[in-house]
Amino acid sequence: MSGTHEQTFEELRGQLQEAAATFSDGPDALEGILLGIVDDVDRAVREPLEIFPVCHHSPASALAMARRLREKQPKVVYLELCEDMAPLLTELRNCRLPVAVQAFATEVDGFPADWSPLSVVAPITEASAEYQAIAYALDTPGVELVLVDRSSDHVFQWDARGTDSAETGAGPGASDAPPAEEEAALHGDAVGVEIGDLRPRFAELEEHLLHHGKVRHWSEWWHQYVELPLGDSDHDTYRQVMLLIGSLFRRLAPGDPHRVRVDEDRERHMWTRMREHLAATGTDAADCLYVCGAFHAASRVAEFGVHGTDTFEIGPRSATRWQHGLIPSSHAAIETQFGLASGSVSIAATTWAKNVRRTRVEPFRLAGQAGAKKPKAKKTAAAAPVPVVSNSDKLTGFLRRPPVLDRLDETELLGWSVEIVRAARRNGYLASTADAIAVFETSILLAGMRDRARPTPYDFQDAAVTCIEKDTVPGRRDVRRLVDIMMGGDRIGQVGYDALPPLARDVHDRLAPLNLKLQQRGVQRALLDISSQPQLEQCSDVLWMLRYLMPQGTARPIMGERRLGERPIQESWDLALGTHQRALIELGYEGVSIEQVLEQRLRRTAYGPHATAATVLEAIEDATLHLRSRRLTDELGTRALEVLSAERSVDGAPEVLRRVRRLLAYYRTSEPVLPPWIESFVKTGYAHYCTLLPTAFTDDDATVRQVAAMLGFLFGMESLALSLGCDRTQLELSVGQSHPQEPSKVALLWAAQVQLGHLSRADLRARCAALLDNPMVVPAYPRYLSGFVHALEPVPGLADVVVEAVSNAFGRLPDPVLLPWLPTLISTLRSNGAELAPLLIREAGRIFPGRLGELDAWVPPWRAQPLPDAARPAGRAGHSRNVALLAAHPGTCDAVASLLGCDGTWQTADPDPEGVQLIGRHPDTAVALESLLATP
Repeated sequence: MSGTHEQTFEELRGQLQEAAATFSDGPDALEGILLGIVDDVDRAVREPLEIFPVCHHSPASALAMARRLREKQPKVVYLELCEDMAPLLTELRNCRLPVAVQAFATEVDGFPADWSPLSVVAPITEASAEYQAIAYALDTPGVELVLVDRSSDHVFQWDARGTDSAETGAGPGASDAPPAEEEAALHGDAVGVEIGDLRPRFAELEEHLLHHGKVRHWSEWWHQYVELPLGDSDHDTYRQVMLLIGSLFRRLAPGDPHRVRVDEDRERHMWTRMREHLAATGTDAADCLYVCGAFHAASRVAEFGVHGTDTFEIGPRSATRWQHGLIPSSHAAIETQFGLASGSVSIAATTWAKNVRRTRVEPFRLAGQAGAKKPKAKKTAAAAPVPVVSNSDKLTGFLRRPPVLDRLDETELLGWSVEIVRAARRNGYLASTADAIAVFETSILLAGMRDRARPTPYDFQDAAVTCIEKDTVPGRRDVRRLVDIMMGGDRIGQVGYDALPPLARDVHDRLAPLNLKLQQRGVQRALLDISSQPQLEQCSDVLWMLRYLMPQGTARPIMGERRLGERPIQESWDLALGTHQRALIELGYEGVSIEQVLEQRLRRTAYGPHATAATVLEAIEDATLHLRSRRLTDELGTRALEVLSAERSVDGAPEVLRRVRRLLAYYRTSEPVLPPWIESFVKTGYAHYCTLLPTAFTDDDATVRQVAAMLGFLFGMESLALSLGCDRTQLELSVGQSHPQEPSKVALLWAAQVQLGHLSRADLRARCAALLDNPMVVPAYPRYLSGFVHALEPVPGLADVVVEAVSNAFGRLPDPVLLPWLPTLISTLRSNGAELAPLLIREAGRIFPGRLGELDAWVPPWRAQPLPDAARPAGRAGHSRNVALLAAHPGTCDAVASLLGCDGTWQTADPDPEGVQLIGRHPDTAVALESLLATP
C-alpha cells in the first residue's frame, strides 16, 4: 500500500521538474517549491484522518462539504473554530443567518488595559462549509462536533498587537459610519476569525495573478479560476486542488516570523486537541472528518497527523472573564472585516443557490432555522456504503484540462440588464431601454476581452457602471451598489429572542407595552401618553437608560425630557433596537439588567483615573435621574468630595457650579433635609476655592469664565457654607490677596469687592469712567466689559452697572475710536458670555424706554439727580401721605417690617400709627415704593 502511495504523484512530479528546468537555469528554489507543493498534497491525502480543506464563504467548498457529509457520514467532525465557542452553536437555529459567534470581554486581566474591550467574532453564512458541518453534526444523532482551534483568550495571547495575523482583521467603528456603510460596521472593531483565509500573503503574487487573470480584485480572480472550475468537480479533485492552492500560498508567503509562528502554533494546537479526543473516546480516525482552512491543511509541523508528536504544550488561559453570544452580521460586514471586494459575499450566496438548484445536492440546515423548510418524511432505507476516499492523482488531469467555457446564457444576462435599468430609474438615474441594450452588449464585450465566453457578475457590474452611471450619482447608491443589491443584496442577519442574553430579553419584555416590533430593523415611532396610561412610565425609564447606554440613534427622544424633580407626562421616541441589536447584545455581556450595567458604568466613570469633580457630579445627576438610588448617590457624593479635595486646577469650576446648583435645587424641593454628602461638598468646596482664588486670578491658564465660576460658587453657596461652620474672613482674605493684571480679571475682582462691601457702586462707576477717559486703556475696554459680563455669574445684582458701562462707551466714544473695537466687543461677548447675555438684555429692557417717542426725553437712571433733602417728605405732612400708601398695601408693609425686624400691630384709629416709625427710619424705601406703585 505504501508503495502505491509513493507512486501517486510521480507523473506530476516529473512534469514539474521539467517545467522548473525549462523556466530556470538549473535546479534551484523553483524546483524545490514545486516539488514541495506536491509533497504537501501527498502528505495530506495519505493522512488516515480525512482532512477536508475549505475556503471561507466559498460556494464550491460548501457544496463539496454537503456532498461529502452525505457520502461519508462521519461520527466526529473536527472544526477549525475557537474551542470556547462550542456552547453557542446550538443557538444558531434561533437566528436568521448571517450571524457571528462572538467572544467579548470588557474587564481584562492579563492584557494591557488599553486593549479593552476585547472582541472576537467568527461570522457564519449559509453558503459556508463550516455551517454545513455544524448543521450536520447538531441535527444528526450520534455525531459529535468538536472545535479544536485556540480559544479566544489565546487569540490575544498570541497577538503581537500591531502585526497583521493571517486570520485577523479589524473593521471600522460604527459610531461615524455613513448610511451606506452601516451594515459594514456590524462587527465594529472586533478581531475576526475565519476558516480558510486563502489569499496571497504578499502583494507581488496577488498583482501577478490579477494582471494575468484580467480581473480587478482577488474576489473576482477566485470566482473565475477556483469557484467555477471546482463547482462540478468530484471530491478527490476538489480536495487535491484546494490542498495545492493552500500549499502554494503557504510556500510563497514572505517569512514573517510572528505570522509563521502563529500559524504553526494553531496547527499544533488543533492536531494536539484531535489526538487527545481520539485517545479519550477511542474513536476510529476513519470515522472522523477534519474541517480546516486549506492553508492549514498543507501543514508541515511535526505534530501533523494522528501519528504526530505530542511535544506541543497548550498554555493556560488568562484570568480575563469572557462572555459569549451571537451578534447579527451581514455580507457587507464580512467583506469589510476580511478585505473582500464589495458585493463578493452576496455574489457567493447567489452562486450557492444556483449550484444547489443545478446539482440538486441537498444542503444541511439546522432544524428550526429561520426561513428553513420543514423536512419531508422519508422512508427508512438501509445505510449506503461509505465510499472510500481515493488517493489517485487527480491534479495532473485537472491542470492539463483546458478551461471549460460556459456558453452564454442570454436570458439570464438580458434579465440582469433590464433589472439594473429598472433599479437605476428608481434611484434617480436617467436610464432607458437603450442603456439596457448597451449594458447587455458591453457585458459580452468585456467578457470576450477577458477570455470568458460567459459574462460573470463582475463583468456585468463593470458594464453597468460604464453605461449607466456616467459622471454623477443622483441618489444615495451608485450603480455598483445597485448591482450588489440586485445580485442578492446585503443580507443582514438577526439573532432570535431565545438566543439573546438575559438583559436583551428583559429589555424586550419591559418594552412590550409599546406594541412595537422591536427586532425589526429601521426606525419606529413610540408614543407614550403617561398621564392616561401610568404603566408606560416604566417604559419611559427603560428608554432613557437605553439612550444613556446605547449608541446614538438607538433611542432618540422626539418630545419630552428628563430633568431633576420633574415627572413625565407625554413622550415621543424614535426606536431602532433592531438596527443596533449588536450593541444591545454586547450590553448583555456586562450584566443581567440595564440598571446593573448603568450602575457599573457610573461607578467606572466616577472611579476612573481621569475622573474630575465635574464628571463625578454628572454621574451623581445621572444616577438620580435614571436609578433614583440614594445609596449610589451617597457613595458617588463621597467620591466627588475626595476628587474635589485632590484637584489643583480650576478647569472644571463652571461645570461644578452648574451641577451643584441644580442638585441643591432638587434636594431642597424634594427632600426634607440636604444629604450629608452635599453639605460636606459645599463646605469643602468653599474652603477649596478660597485657597485657589488668588492663584487663579494671576494664572494665565485660568480663564475668566473659570474664575467667575469659582466666585459664583463662593458667593452663591456662602449662606449654606456659613451655616455649616465656614468663616467669611477666609473669602475676604482670598479676595484681598488677589492681584490680577489681565483686564477681564481686574473687572471681575472689582465686582467681587463690590459684593463683599469693599468697593461701593459709586467708586465702581468712577473707575469705569476713568477707563473711558484714558486713551491708552480704551482699546482694552471690551476686555473689561467681558469681565463685567462674567461677573454677573457671582454678582447678578451688577447688571445695571454693566448696562451703564456699555451705554457710556457707546455714548461717549467717537466713531473713529468705537468702530475699531466694536467687532472685538461683539466676538468677546459671544464667545465668553453668551449664556449671560439674556440677563443683560432683560436689564436693558427694564432701563431703556419701551417706545421710540419716549427716547428723546428719557434720562438714564445713572444720570438722574437724586432728590435733595429738602424735597424729601418730612414731618407730619409727609408722614400722612405715606400712611395712606401703607394703608393701601398693608401686606407689603408687614413683609418689609418683618424683614427689617420691626414688630407691631396696625392702629387705624390713631392719626399717627406706629407704622410711621418705620417710614421715619427708612424714608428712601417709602419713596421707592411710592414710585414703583405710582401712588399719587
